[in-house]
Amino acid sequence: MRSFPILYWPGSTNGNTDYQLARKVINNDTGIMPDVILDDFDLGEIFKKNIDATIYYPVFCESTGWWGELLGGNGVIVEKIIISPECQLMVIVAESKAKPHGKQQLFAAEIRPTSGFFKKMNSSIATVSDMLATDAGTILALFKGKNQNQFINILESTGNSYLGCIGQY
Repeated sequence: MRSFPILYWPGSTNGNTDYQLARKVINNDTGIMPDVILDDFDLGEIFKKNIDATIYYPVFCESTGWWGELLGGNGVIVEKIIISPECQLMVIVAESKAKPHGKQQLFAAEIRPTSGFFKKMNSSIATVSDMLATDAGTILALFKGKNQNQFINILESTGNSYLGCIGQY
């Protein structure tokens, strides 16, 4: 059972079936209807006020960069719940409370889009989940993989930067 569920929901909730389903799934998972946050929030402040909070963060098809606020924060993803073909919930807890249990890890990196990097990085090491271009000509990317050491070795051998692991499920 998760403590203090909080559902972050950007946008309208009126008549939104994904929103209604998300609340139902969280209630079934925790036995408690979640508090709902409709506006931007500070992850660190939530965990500072309540270290036992569990945040359910929706990720929709075609959404990019949602994971950026987890970098350098004290929250990590511990589970992914599929709500619909268009929406999944990332379950985020305070890093100090996380108990990693899955094999799928989420790695963030800043890469230079060169053929050398893409030749060395193959799907057995990690696959790209999301990419954002920067003004500096690099790409901030989120990868899913199983072996952090292998991933870091490929990054470093190609002159790219590892930014951290933001969770595991």
